Amino acid sequence: MRLYVVKRLAQALGVLWAAYTVSFLVLDYLPGDPVSAMAGAGADTGQVDPAQLAALRHEYGFDKPVLAQYADCLGRAVRGDFGDSVSTGRPVTSTLADALPQTLQLTGAALLLAVALGGGLAVLATYTTLRWLRQLLLSLPPLGVSVPTFWVGLVLVELFSFRTRLFPAFGNDGLRGLVLPAVTLAIPTGALVAQVLAKSLLTALDQAYVETARAKGAGRLRIHLRHALRNASLPALTVVGLLAGQLIAGSVVVETVFSRDGLGRVTAAAVTVQDIPLVQGVVVFGALIFVAANLVVDLVYPLLDPRIVVAATRKVRPA
Repeated sequence: MRLYVVKRLAQALGVLWAAYTVSFLVLDYLPGDPVSAMAGAGADTGQVDPAQLAALRHEYGFDKPVLAQYADCLGRAVRGDFGDSVSTGRPVTSTLADALPQTLQLTGAALLLAVALGGGLAVLATYTTLRWLRQLLLSLPPLGVSVPTFWVGLVLVELFSFRTRLFPAFGNDGLRGLVLPAVTLAIPTGALVAQVLAKSLLTALDQAYVETARAKGAGRLRIHLRHALRNASLPALTVVGLLAGQLIAGSVVVETVFSRDGLGRVTAAAVTVQDIPLVQGVVVFGALIFVAANLVVDLVYPLLDPRIVVAATRKVRPA
């Protein structure tokens, strides 16, 4: 078990390094630099003193060779220092620390809703004996996946804010203000969970151990929830871990639609002005959340199926 955990931690560190490196290279490839982006047209027309621009580039290290910039930034990032935001002048860690709780609240609520709705839909669709109801329920997940998130958000705002006034349309207004953004983010996520879990349940219900349970007199509900669901939950659990990244990415759209403060709005603003230190901080924080979620999934796996640890740590002996 210890070797299994060490391997997963090493993989997590590799993912964080890769995410940071890719984000650095992509941002460096973009034309211009953050200083010119902040100056706008004035940098090209001469309205801004070139000496001031050069001083700012030197202050933030944008005048160094790419490899030197990468080494400096990576060294600081390892120590938890992402520098100061070019657009606001605040430390990146402070900016992210202010925005992160709102995004975690949103994504956490959306994930719980997605698992509850997607799992419930999959169980109901595979348990019912009514053919038409099963087909109807199984047709909902593809629809939920295909509908754009921003469109779902706009529809929910129109129905439940402007018309019925049940929930606020915009802002961070406590739990009531969290409902519509969380539902918007949960619909496509829950649809994916439902697709994977329903397929796994249908496969599990055809296995020999289900027939054995039936022969021993177990009821349909007991077989469904105790025998089939436990084995079918492994693929769904993998999806839940992978969806952590999708939820963070989806929060950019949802927080923009609902005007919520969080990492999503910070990311959108940082990308607009090419605020490289802030964008890199967001990427690392997002990757850290993704890695942490998948690490939890990897550690839960052996509890559901101890054979996973054996397979992951077994050494192949030479013939």
